[in-house]
Amino acid sequence: MVDQPKLPNSFEIVTCDTVEEVAKCIKTMVVRGAPAIGAAGSYGMYLAVRDADLADQKAFIAALESAKLLLDAARPTAVNLSWATARIVATMKAAENMSVADLKKLVLSEAELICDEDVQINKRLGKFGADLIPGGPSAEKPTNLLHHCNTGRLATVDYGTALGIIYTLQEQKKNIHVYVDETRPRLQGARLTAWELQQAGIPQHLICDSSSGFLMRKGLIDVCVFGADRVTANGDVANKIGTYNLSVVAKENNVKVYCACPTSTIDLTLKTGDEIEIEQRGGDEVTGLTIDATGGQIAPKGVPVCNFAFDVTPAKFITAIVTEEMVCYPPFEKSLPEAVAKAQERLKRDRKRARSPA
Repeated sequence: MVDQPKLPNSFEIVTCDTVEEVAKCIKTMVVRGAPAIGAAGSYGMYLAVRDADLADQKAFIAALESAKLLLDAARPTAVNLSWATARIVATMKAAENMSVADLKKLVLSEAELICDEDVQINKRLGKFGADLIPGGPSAEKPTNLLHHCNTGRLATVDYGTALGIIYTLQEQKKNIHVYVDETRPRLQGARLTAWELQQAGIPQHLICDSSSGFLMRKGLIDVCVFGADRVTANGDVANKIGTYNLSVVAKENNVKVYCACPTSTIDLTLKTGDEIEIEQRGGDEVTGLTIDATGGQIAPKGVPVCNFAFDVTPAKFITAIVTEEMVCYPPFEKSLPEAVAKAQERLKRDRKRARSPA
């Protein structure tokens, strides 16, 4: 996986050989982004049993459940991680009359399937989202999108969610321009999204987080787009800290707000965002000039720090939630379950087709 804290200054690859190493990479944000940590977690499950000497299926599942606890605890807010590990466990429990060796192959196969599905899901999502964005190749004035955090190829297996919409717009040759907010304190916008857009040749300007409201008031932003780490049944969205502020200001200035996420990010077991566990991280991310404070202090040493990694945006501030199955509009209590059901049916069809002889 790409060592994301090293970007944009260097591009380095990290290899993990144990489930403990995967959990550490997730916790320290070597890999980040809800879909990406779900994919990493699925491979972590495979590493947990790859070389283990396990007597039977019961011991095999017990080892996976232990690995699931370790991985899920690494970052509790993003539901994709626990969704992926739960899917691995459920698949193994459903397997019948298989040897331990074959079960190991099945875990690896399921992890690979989760990753392959993520790419196709993102491309489907991108097309739904692109249809919402005004303008075209001949438009004289570009459509200005404001993007928060990082939701592209670094945050997913490939392509991206909210940035996937932007990549789709580029492929459709629509006239677009992106305002990238820095996304303090870890600067995922400045370090990662700006780097991705630069690689893709998409017009952009980097802005400080606190300037978004002023730009909206001046009419310089047409649409806000961002991803999600968890969406509850009523449409509340847990995402990178600062999303709530952005959404409130957008509504005040009549700017549309689109959340882009796969249906695996939708958690219908939680009624509202008040039930989501919000991760808190270390103070060094806030007090230093760089994400680990190695670039020098910008605050007095020893100052107490409150550093919530995520916030929850109430559904009333969200124009629509874009998934790979459909664009979900309020009332979200109706549209979100419909999207999840469609995704489950499509997965069943795809699996049935894959098992059918050519």
